[in-house]
Amino acid sequence: MLIKIILVVLLAIVVFSLFQALLVMLKNDEAAPKMSKFLGRRLIFSAAVILLLIILLLTGVITPNPRPY
Repeated sequence: MLIKIILVVLLAIVVFSLFQALLVMLKNDEAAPKMSKFLGRRLIFSAAVILLLIILLLTGVITPNPRPY
């Protein structure tokens, strides 16, 4: 259960960072942080989600659906 909560929190951070980049892009303010900062943060958290899923699959904590149809 804790693993699912961690994954949901990481995915929520990814979406939040994406919307922060959108707001920076729409505002177009020179004093605001660069949009690439938020997109880079989104990339790091997305990579963390993928790595966590791969580690969990390899260790057997989670198992994929054997019949995907």
